Amino acid sequence: MVLLVVDTQKLITNEELYEFDRFVSNVKEIIHEARANNIEVIYVRHDDGIGNELTKGTDGFEIYEKFQPMNDEKIFDKKVNSAFKGTGLLEYLIGKGEKDIIIVGLQTDYCIDATIKCGFEHGFNIIVPAYANTTVNNKFMSAKQSYQYYNEFMWNGRYSECISLDETNKRMKWLNSNDLEKDKKIYV
Repeated sequence: MVLLVVDTQKLITNEELYEFDRFVSNVKEIIHEARANNIEVIYVRHDDGIGNELTKGTDGFEIYEKFQPMNDEKIFDKKVNSAFKGTGLLEYLIGKGEKDIIIVGLQTDYCIDATIKCGFEHGFNIIVPAYANTTVNNKFMSAKQSYQYYNEFMWNGRYSECISLDETNKRMKWLNSNDLEKDKKIYV
């Protein structure tokens, strides 16, 4: 299992996002729990290219202060909505034999949607913790409507498991405790 933190960059991680404070709190907690349970945390950043605000070399491109990666945590940069296309992430996860991916970040109706669906297509079990993805209003739906549409209707049971924060944390703890038990058996 890995935790994928998608596009939580300074420029777009702001109070315009639906349930912003809850989102920040939940993502911080999930990152903390993943690290505490020896689950790899992987970051993805979106690069809109030269001449745009969200591009490599600008302050807004960097990861939001409250979600900062640790020195040894991997960062993959992308140019399209899916975190898997042309980034090396897919090859990395396949090489590690990963099956389960917890996905958090921005934005629900863009890069999170694309990453969940592409991850599903590549055979991963996708886990989406509640209120750990968010978005802003668009011309068709409010941010709340977008969040509810994807998390409560579109993804759950089709492309992913949309579960509570508590359930996500329990799974990470369970996985870590089972891995520790396996390690004990190897050395006994």
